[in-house]
Amino acid sequence: MKAAVRFTRPTRKRARRSHAERTAETRATVIAAVIDAIAETGFQAATAHAITRRAGVTWGAVQHHFGGKDELLIAVLENTFTRFAERLADITDVTAPLAERISIFVDRAWEHFRSRHFRAAFEILLNYLGREDEADAGAWREQMTSAWDAVWSRIFADAGISRRRSLMLQHYTISTLSGLAATQMMASVTAELPPGELDLIKRVLLQELEPQASSKR
Repeated sequence: MKAAVRFTRPTRKRARRSHAERTAETRATVIAAVIDAIAETGFQAATAHAITRRAGVTWGAVQHHFGGKDELLIAVLENTFTRFAERLADITDVTAPLAERISIFVDRAWEHFRSRHFRAAFEILLNYLGREDEADAGAWREQMTSAWDAVWSRIFADAGISRRRSLMLQHYTISTLSGLAATQMMASVTAELPPGELDLIKRVLLQELEPQASSKR
């Protein structure tokens, strides 16, 4: 009796990642570990040991990729603000009715402010940069404001209001949304926003922008 012939499929070798890909993956893993640590246990508990345990790397690896804790926290801020800008920049339909644009804008912004990424950035600015170096904290606030202003100006370009009033409305929206987020942080990480509060912001913006936008058409 002839022995049965067994065919085996050739194993496909996994493509080797480049050095740049491995570096990017490690940096992303460490940044995610910092965000999770701060969001779940607070800034003070986000120690080097807690971060490396979550990321599954040594502190030496963290220093190799970031230089130290100061640079690591700055990288977290950069990552958070990049996400924020991308979330708003994804709003591309600037010809939709004004009420629709305002609604999408506020909803997208709130997605950021209620995220664990914002919570981490908020605590870093409050507990670290705000205490150690006010100039750095101011620079990050300016970066966030600039990203917001660029998207706002593009989406509401047809609102014929002065630059001063535009900045005032932007500041109102940012302050209100960040204030709501801070209130949630103090209450509970999982607390839901009371219904109608985002709608109130939308109504205020529509009231401020609609007359000027309509008169310009």
